[in-house]
Amino acid sequence: MLIRVVYDEFQSAKVHDYMLDSLIMQRKIVGFFRADGYVRVGQDPVRGSGGSYAGHDRRRVLKAA
Repeated sequence: MLIRVVYDEFQSAKVHDYMLDSLIMQRKIVGFFRADGYVRVGQDPVRGSGGSYAGHDRRRVLKAA
């Protein structure tokens, strides 16, 4: 899947989704677009950036008693 990103020179491009985490960690992009709108790196929450989540966790594994 291709994702539209904005580089720090304010140039826009489309990159493969597997490149997104690397571009964020290298601080090569200032933002990207996802289904619910534009995300500003360092200001808006992105996956893997930590934070608290109080909702239902689909990945939680329940241990049998």
